[in-house]
Amino acid sequence: MVEQVEPGTLVHDPQARKVGEYRGKAGPYAMLRPLGGGREWQADPALIRAATPEERLSAEVKAVNYRSGNATAAGHQGDEVSRPPVPVPDCATCGDLAVRRDDARTRCDGTDETDANVLLRRHLRAAHGGTPTRRRIFRYVPYTIMQDATAEPEYEARCVSGAEADCGAGSGPRSDPADVEEWQRRHTQETRHTRYRRNFADYAGMEPPC
Repeated sequence: MVEQVEPGTLVHDPQARKVGEYRGKAGPYAMLRPLGGGREWQADPALIRAATPEERLSAEVKAVNYRSGNATAAGHQGDEVSRPPVPVPDCATCGDLAVRRDDARTRCDGTDETDANVLLRRHLRAAHGGTPTRRRIFRYVPYTIMQDATAEPEYEARCVSGAEADCGAGSGPRSDPADVEEWQRRHTQETRHTRYRRNFADYAGMEPPC
């Protein structure tokens, strides 16, 4: 196999179970280098073969991920890598990769979605000078506040009479204001306290315009 391989060819090493760039021979071994750079390794020249398109794509994605990870660690591409890339309108390659990413999301295939994002990000840098900025558009919506008719309002009173400190006695939540007033009358008859703090609470929802 080695006699038919030219330096720079991508080959698959079944023993290492990975794809590498063929660099040449060193004694009885074929020397392979990881895509994107790295330490070379020795392979059996009788076992290596040309990488399939799928193996090449997987190796290229791993190489891009490796480079992106190093750049992120150095603080150069943290924001770019963390956000999904945005395809450029009317670009066929961007559109194809975006379709692949959407299909992966539909299938809940996180690996394929990541691969599509990596390839799209690389294409954006090579063909469009980087990832376009996503604009956020905020729109005012005139919501209407409506009382929730499915939940009863609550009424409550607390006695705040007292020369040095409030009495603190309370009616507790009631669904009818008449019940709270009746409690106030009884409490005044029993204690001669005449000052109360009353609270009203209800539930409301925000209704969007039709």
